Amino acid sequence: MKAFFEGIAYLFEEILFAPMNWMRELELSNWWTANILNWIFIVICCYATWYWTKELKMFKDKGEDEQDTTAHSFLK
Repeated sequence: MKAFFEGIAYLFEEILFAPMNWMRELELSNWWTANILNWIFIVICCYATWYWTKELKMFKDKGEDEQDTTAHSFLK
């Protein structure tokens, strides 16, 4: 049973976390390159937020946006 858990530890520490170890070592030489994944996620989130607000404005301009001040029917 001990070998099973050591195998799981080896899988995570040596194989699955290898890219993270590489990025940790890369950070010492170039911070911007080491954080490229973070920058990619930030760009994706900025685009998604822009697209979402554009769609909200489009629905509001068409008058299809329902503006009910109560959150649930039992609050009326």
